[in-house]
Amino acid sequence: MASQATDLSYAAPNWRRVTRHPALMEYRRLFVIVALANLTVFAAGVQNGHWYDGQAFRLDRIADMALINLSLGILIRQQRVVNVLFWLATRIPVSWPLWIRWGAGKVFHFGGLHYGGTVIGTLWFAFLLYAMAQGWQSGNAQVSGITLGLSGLMVALMTLMILTALSRFRAKFHNAFEKIHRFVGWTVLALFWAQTVSISGDMGVVLTSTPAFWMLCLITLSIASPWLTLKRVNVEIVKPSNHVVLARFNYGDTPFAGSSNAISHTPFGEYHSFANIPAPNEPGYRLAISRAGDWTGDFIDTPPSKVWVKGITTSGVARIEDLFRKVVYVGTGSGIGPILPHLLKGKVPNRLIWSTRSPRKTYGDDLINEIETHTENPLIWDTDTHGKPDLSALALQAVRESGAEAVIVISNQKLTRKVVYDMEALGIPAYGAIWDS
Repeated sequence: MASQATDLSYAAPNWRRVTRHPALMEYRRLFVIVALANLTVFAAGVQNGHWYDGQAFRLDRIADMALINLSLGILIRQQRVVNVLFWLATRIPVSWPLWIRWGAGKVFHFGGLHYGGTVIGTLWFAFLLYAMAQGWQSGNAQVSGITLGLSGLMVALMTLMILTALSRFRAKFHNAFEKIHRFVGWTVLALFWAQTVSISGDMGVVLTSTPAFWMLCLITLSIASPWLTLKRVNVEIVKPSNHVVLARFNYGDTPFAGSSNAISHTPFGEYHSFANIPAPNEPGYRLAISRAGDWTGDFIDTPPSKVWVKGITTSGVARIEDLFRKVVYVGTGSGIGPILPHLLKGKVPNRLIWSTRSPRKTYGDDLINEIETHTENPLIWDTDTHGKPDLSALALQAVRESGAEAVIVISNQKLTRKVVYDMEALGIPAYGAIWDS
């Protein structure tokens, strides 16, 4: 049956194979939209003299464009903004046409706006630096040497952040990426404040009368807000095997299904986000943490009694299940963590395909029994016994048998992209993490 489903996947029309290719995912489309919008504004400004009046560059107008883009890039990733975006997207009723709900479910691709805003904003800052330097070179300097120096340092550090956020560097040197993004980002924010104060003095304007001042206040609050909720909490560890632990928390409000929290051993150390697993009518929540690197390995081998939690509970991919009448969940290994709260909640009818090694031995009888109790005909595939399955074929089979409207995949990057592409090439809405910047 699996091979038959795989053969049917080749019936996908060529146009859909192209348009649904991962290279053209919504994340990248949003980046292109931001880039094209800025290119249009830039070209129009060149044509009508908006950036250069024939005698000098209009630094204020160039700075405004840099600020607009950078603000978009930063604010779109703010946790409360993310939650609002998911809330708005999932307000669409299931009675609406599937193609509308399909598009709304891609809300988690908002990272394309983050990527576009920060990259294009950096280019505008580079243009601003060039305009300042040209003024100095021509003997018609509009800003002080301090402003010029601050701007140059900002552009250099922002470029460093972009380069180290590229997928290859981030995957190979994740710890370095996180530290650079955090501490260099804070440095850039401080330099941004210093530059704004300095350039306001150069231009002879009142600081609080500039749009940059108020936007900087908003950006600063956005960046600081996760740290304002930083707390150290107790954690109880259940260790069913040397591959995974279940961490239980009971503080504050119980998080909603389809959310995650970021935890760390130290307040300013390496943070990792895990999907929350709340259970109906039970206080607190669990996290499933599997061995996937040094940090998780240490967590499993020497379980802590307390951890630091940063920020607020934030929406994740699987929350978009509310847009559909029925979904198929496809997970591998610890991908069951983000899926389990939706099985327990039971709000949206679902089917489960979970592929993992020795499920009962690895995750414990209690967790497996919990899954089987709350799921309609779950397919738990033991890879130690049966080998690796064709997840695309199994997902297609489950969709056709159950009448599900969408597939949600929680797996590694390669498998996630394959299953999502295979399903969407056949006209089936499919969703999975995109590993954005």
